[in-house]
Amino acid sequence: MGDDRVRPLRTAIAPAACWIAAGVVYLAAEAVAASAFPGYSYAQNYISDLGIPEVGTYSGRAIDSPLHAVMNAGFVLHGVLFVAAALLAAPVLGASHRRVFVALALTHGIGIVLVGVVHSGPVNADNGLVAVHGLGAAMAIVGGNLTAIVAGLAARRSARLARVGTVCVALGVVGLLSTLGLVLDSGSTTVTLLPDGVWERLAVYTVTAFELLIGVAALVRLRQPDAPTPRHGRPPAP
Repeated sequence: MGDDRVRPLRTAIAPAACWIAAGVVYLAAEAVAASAFPGYSYAQNYISDLGIPEVGTYSGRAIDSPLHAVMNAGFVLHGVLFVAAALLAAPVLGASHRRVFVALALTHGIGIVLVGVVHSGPVNADNGLVAVHGLGAAMAIVGGNLTAIVAGLAARRSARLARVGTVCVALGVVGLLSTLGLVLDSGSTTVTLLPDGVWERLAVYTVTAFELLIGVAALVRLRQPDAPTPRHGRPPAP
């Protein structure tokens, strides 16, 4: 394989690996932390409950996360990998999408790092730092889903990635609508359509699904390179 083919392969593998690693790290950290949290409910508990170091009660929920450090490390590492993947992938995007894509990816990455560094819980609720945690969560969820939409729109310009791009856009839209559902449902005292934990995971897992999808799609595309250009009008050898 000539150097003109090796270089693009290498530049595509790096972001794909980072996207996949980001999704796997996040899901693994959540699963490990949840396994040690007595009575943890994916439907009722917030994801951030896993990162609270205090034991007690917070917003009416019992809190006891012995492996809170695992969840918080997962938040931070995920943010770093997400930003790294975006920066590595940005050169292949068109100029009309590149800057917005990077800005949104940075928003997500900074937000989820804030979530891991400034946890929620009764202590930070009393000292006011829980507002920083909430800001980070909003940045991570909205920024991540908008990143998926912009990446999807860019991918749709390629015939070979059009379907993947459509799914990425759909994931981002579902994530944003779920975020709105969480805000409306958690603020309502009369109607609850879904538990808060379900709404939050619908808003967050769309970003995770985007990471895994775009990473795997990039690797699959590498295994199916474009056909070589025929020389002197002759078809390529079988």
